[in-house]
Amino acid sequence: MSGIFSFMDGYRHFMKTYTDPRTADWFLSGKLGHLVVILVSYVYFCTKAGPRYMKDRKPYELKTVIQIYNLIQVFASMYLVYEGIMGGWLHEYTFSCQPVIPGEKGMRMARAVWVYFMCKLVELLDTVFFVLRKKYNQVSYLHLYHHTLMPICAWIGVSFLPGGHGTLLGVINSFIHVIMYTYYFLSSLGPEFQKFLWWKKHVTILQMIQFCIIFYHNFQVLFRECSYPKFINFLLATQAAYFLYLFGCFYVNQYMKSQKKKRNQQLANEATHVASNGKLKDNGEVKANGDVTNGYVKSNEELENGSAKQNGYVENKAKVN
Repeated sequence: MSGIFSFMDGYRHFMKTYTDPRTADWFLSGKLGHLVVILVSYVYFCTKAGPRYMKDRKPYELKTVIQIYNLIQVFASMYLVYEGIMGGWLHEYTFSCQPVIPGEKGMRMARAVWVYFMCKLVELLDTVFFVLRKKYNQVSYLHLYHHTLMPICAWIGVSFLPGGHGTLLGVINSFIHVIMYTYYFLSSLGPEFQKFLWWKKHVTILQMIQFCIIFYHNFQVLFRECSYPKFINFLLATQAAYFLYLFGCFYVNQYMKSQKKKRNQQLANEATHVASNGKLKDNGEVKANGDVTNGYVKSNEELENGSAKQNGYVENKAKVN
């Protein structure tokens, strides 16, 4: 028991020493226990309780709810991009090294960091909606890991570093979310809009570009003097690299291997269709109500009774694909 009390005393001392006093009293800021309860409940619901609850139920439609949710995310992300740029990255912040600006001067960025943290918590609903709609294939390791880790990173930011170097991540991520949730909103409007949404895979490409920028932005500062915690730079750089790997694997499986599989399946279906209307010779030529020579189909007149020719050879000019 003494060890537990000692740990708690050390935790309280750490939080009192390093928590930014400007944000210490803000909702959920500096309250690690609250965050842990939220994230543990989230993972448990999405992996255990939710699927168990939905087992004998029909999927909820939630169309209107999701449309409103997506629009809120679009406007919230637009606000964060604007605040992040105007609050520092357009004028005062530097790419190579940016300490946290203390006092009232940095309050605009601090407020943006807190809003970003709230958005990361609200985004947990993405997975909840998947579960309630029984779209369990969407609840992947990548999805759960991403949605669990981002609130932790945002909590560290709002509690200890509400501004500075790490906020570029929030600006870029919010910009990606403007595009991503716009896509989700348009997709939810129905098939008449979905047929124009050809740019889904490009959102994944933008996400991978995002991780490349974040990795370089935090990795390069490790080798220079900068009044920003190197541990946070290291954490952000390694996580950006890991996310790049995870999203890269997703892109290959979703848009490269699956497309190749679809093409192979289409070719197999075409071959089956052709074979069902004729004979497939050993040398690869096809008899389809006639004979195939050099890619052209001879007419049935040549094959009447198996060998008869009437008035010479007649060739059909339609090539067999």
